[in-house]
Amino acid sequence: MKENKMEKRENQRKTVLYIGMSLDGFIADRDGGVDWMEAAASGTGDDGYSTFLQTVDTIVMGHTTYCQIVTGLSRGKWPYDGLQAYVITHRNGGSDQIRFTCQEPAALISRLKKESGKDIWICGGADIANQLISCDLIDQYRITVLPVLLGNGIRLFHDRADTLWLTLVSARYSGELTELCYERRTCR
Repeated sequence: MKENKMEKRENQRKTVLYIGMSLDGFIADRDGGVDWMEAAASGTGDDGYSTFLQTVDTIVMGHTTYCQIVTGLSRGKWPYDGLQAYVITHRNGGSDQIRFTCQEPAALISRLKKESGKDIWICGGADIANQLISCDLIDQYRITVLPVLLGNGIRLFHDRADTLWLTLVSARYSGELTELCYERRTCR
């Protein structure tokens, strides 16, 4: 019986926090902007993004991240064709490919992990990521560190009451970007 549970967990979809942050731990500047990411990443070569996209079929984000994507980063074009997107919000909207939902992040991820498919990408923002971290629902952390110190802004990780132990899976760099990949440790 234990083997079946273990095998089922290994075959279950992973929840992956794949995000960029400044060297000092911010995912947005003090005004919530992310324009600095494009400037910091320009001319860096292969950042592993296209390889990562092949491993996921579902993307989860908050409404602020969604707005940044459609109004700024991709300038009116949805960049995630072929992926099922869930935008966690109390607002109405969406389409077949982009579903707006007011479901709590932990409940949504728990449901999605039971469905068949590729891995689930947690795209942002920090509040959703930290809610999932608190519920121990992030399986893998793929953090791209950008060569900039913002000094202030929206931190990726909030203060925690307990320690979360991770294991380094890989570290690679391309140009001035460094991607760190960690998985959650089951024991210390």
